[in-house]
Amino acid sequence: MSERVPPIGTMTDRVQIRRKEMTGEDEGGHTTLYVPMATVWARVRSLTGRRIEQADGRAVGISHSVVMRFRPDLGPGDRVVYRGRSLDVVTAADLNGRRAYLSCACMETSVAG
Repeated sequence: MSERVPPIGTMTDRVQIRRKEMTGEDEGGHTTLYVPMATVWARVRSLTGRRIEQADGRAVGISHSVVMRFRPDLGPGDRVVYRGRSLDVVTAADLNGRRAYLSCACMETSVAG
């Protein structure tokens, strides 16, 4: 990612970080839960939108860039919730190599019809 260190005061979006966990069901299957971990300040920017094929129909995928203070416990598969929208973390990388900021590429998916 070619992000720069965010200027002071630009992380004005409140987001909730959720950890992906798989739990077993009594019938033998598994279910996915997203457990809240923390609520932090971040900078969320919408990047692109495009049609994608998902399961049995069409969907719209919107990519987002999320920058926050560095956290070692956030990675692909986790989720960022922003204004009620679920953004799935695709990548999470140290922004400048100093463990000060974390830059996440996220994807929001919604059914298009």
